[in-house]
Amino acid sequence: MDLNIPLTDKEIFNLKAGDRITLSGVIYTARDAAHARILELIKNGDKLPIPLKGQVIYYVGPAPSKPGHVIGSAGPTTSYRMDPYVPSLLERGLKAMIGKGPRSQEVKDAMRAHKAVYLAAVGGAAALISQCIKKSEVIAYPELGAEAIRRLEVESFPAIVINDIYGNDMYQDGVERYRNYND
Repeated sequence: MDLNIPLTDKEIFNLKAGDRITLSGVIYTARDAAHARILELIKNGDKLPIPLKGQVIYYVGPAPSKPGHVIGSAGPTTSYRMDPYVPSLLERGLKAMIGKGPRSQEVKDAMRAHKAVYLAAVGGAAALISQCIKKSEVIAYPELGAEAIRRLEVESFPAIVINDIYGNDMYQDGVERYRNYND
């Protein structure tokens, strides 16, 4: 399924754990340090450096770009470090997150309540993923280096739906299917 960002509720309703999708449009990068700053802005009622409604955040710390390249290797980072911040972002309209590894039950519950999904990018394929990134610019917190917030223009960025709004979790379901396959 090919999706354009910003994502709509209708598109989110159609996604199921295990679906393979591609994303095109603008996604934002942010890791734990940037999330902490965003949460502080939310608490203070200040303007956020990125829009959240219908948006996608990619948990990545890209490598420096080589000459002639838009960005360096851009593989996903472990998602659970962002879990304490995620419910507040989902309340404000964030529709998807891309990373790797399982999410907390609190984040899964917040995704169901606010109609959002969690996507996985393929770990170990960072150089290939970077080829889907057509433009990259730091838009906030440059002092954070690789953890700065970037605006990425992506085309056919591949991802797999891990958590859908129906409570399905591909990481858990996949293990169960494997166990049953071997019985």
